[in-house]
Parts: sequence; C-alpha cells; structure tokens
Amino acid sequence: MSGPPRADNRPPYARIAGHYRDLISSGELSPGDLLPSIKALATQWEVSTATADRAMRLLREEKLVQGIPGVGTEVMARPISLSSGAERHDRSSKTQSSWGTGEKSSGHTAGIVPAPADIAAVFDISSGADVIRRSRVYRDAHGIVSHSTSWIPAEFEQAVPELARSERLKGGLSLDLISRATGRQVVRRVDDEGARIATAEDLVLLELEPGTVAAILVLTALFLDADGEVLEYGVDLGAPGRTRRTTSEVLQ
Repeated sequence: MSGPPRADNRPPYARIAGHYRDLISSGELSPGDLLPSIKALATQWEVSTATADRAMRLLREEKLVQGIPGVGTEVMARPISLSSGAERHDRSSKTQSSWGTGEKSSGHTAGIVPAPADIAAVFDISSGADVIRRSRVYRDAHGIVSHSTSWIPAEFEQAVPELARSERLKGGLSLDLISRATGRQVVRRVDDEGARIATAEDLVLLELEPGTVAAILVLTALFLDADGEVLEYGVDLGAPGRTRRTTSEVLQ
C-alpha cells in the first residue's frame, strides 16, 4: 500500500483514516479484510500509537470498520445508501413507510417551534414565526443512516394535529396526511445535495463524539404545491461514511 499523499496538510490521524477510507470506498479493501495492527500502523506512518488508534477510532465511528477482540480491525460490509427526502416520499406513497431495506426509525420528536432564520427564508415568513418541526433518526445494522428533519407550515397543525405530536405518523408521511386532509398535493420538488465538515450540532444529532472531524452529506428536499407554496422542507444529515447511490436508464 502506498504512503500518505505528500501535499496532504491534514492532521496525521486524518491522513491515515482518509487513506483507508479511500481503499474501502474504491473496493481495494473488501468486507472482512483486516487492517494493520495499531503498532504496525504507527511504524508504517511514523506516528505514535495514540495517533494510529485515533485514526482507527474515526473509521469505527464512521461504521467503515469494526474492532474484533483478539483478531484486529475488520472492514465492515457497505452500509445502505443514503436516501433523499424525495426517495423517502416516493417509497411512502407505495408502501406507507419511508424505511429502506433493513432500516428502522427512532427518536421521533415534533412540535411547533420558532423558525430559524434559514428555515424562515425557505417559507418566506418572519424569523421566529411558528413552524412545525418533526425529526427522527434512521438506523440500520451498521448504526445511524441519517438524522432527518421535516419543516412544515404551522397552519397544517389545525387540519392534521398529529404533525405536532412526538410520535411516528401512521398512514404515511406528513405530505400524505396533508394531501388527504387539505387536498393540496406536491406537484414539484427540488432536491439539493452537498457536503460539509460536521458542526458541533451535527455531531450531537448523529450521536458522534464531540470534536470528531468528519465529512457528512446534507440532502435537502423542497416540496411545492400547484401554487408554488411550500408544503414541506426536509433536511437529511447523512452519517459519516454513508454514500448516495442512484440508478437511471440510459437512453440509446
């Protein structure tokens, strides 16, 4: 295996973690493969064993590897691809559930809260005005897939009171309930994907250790009705190590 890139200015533990993350992502390292021991890593990369251990701890937090007592650090099977809000909406329309294969959701919370400035801008309301916030965590066998938040106009609380209750919705997602109660349907949606280094708030939501340095995917989905009014704005924070996979037909 090649050494670290010479122009890489990241801390040593981040370089080591990045090196093995790339090998896992590319498929050069497969599920079940063992990484070098902490002592071997420290020697190979000319770092302390504490630094090598920190690199492996980061990969474990990202659910890319797991430690097996008496054996070593093993590459884990690939986690489920991160679903966008639009994909979860489509799935719910067909199955009455937003879960992907092998997923479950937990930590459902909801309530009417003051709109943060960025959310207020999306809904074209005043910062601090009432808005419904629903959140939940999606998990699979590897741990957290994503933390998902749905922002919904407060006016819908009267027609669909359960939107502001901290429990998993029955009969579909919030948009399904809104459509049935009000007749307003989604006719257009706008999806955006980006990446950022996890903030302190992101780390809390994704149940990561404070101070963890990790890149995460941020997926947003804007759902609009026939009049161009926002019915819901979804924000999904993908856990470190999660990927996005989409397929499409190629026209000949």
